[in-house]
Amino acid sequence: MKLSNNYGHLVKFLQEELALSPSSIDMALRHGEQNLGPLPMILWQYGLVSLEQLERIFDWLENRTALDGHL
Repeated sequence: MKLSNNYGHLVKFLQEELALSPSSIDMALRHGEQNLGPLPMILWQYGLVSLEQLERIFDWLENRTALDGHL
């Protein structure tokens, strides 16, 4: 599955910082292709991340967006 650069960075964060398995991430990405919602929400809906981890993901995304805006 080809990922955009932004998703590539997010996947790397999910694997390295939250220790999510590639199979969990792949399952969420497949469901995201069906327009069921953004990847972080799908991970949470399927119980693959906790609410605390979901908050960390959104914080990471917010910080990344802020950094990208200053480049």
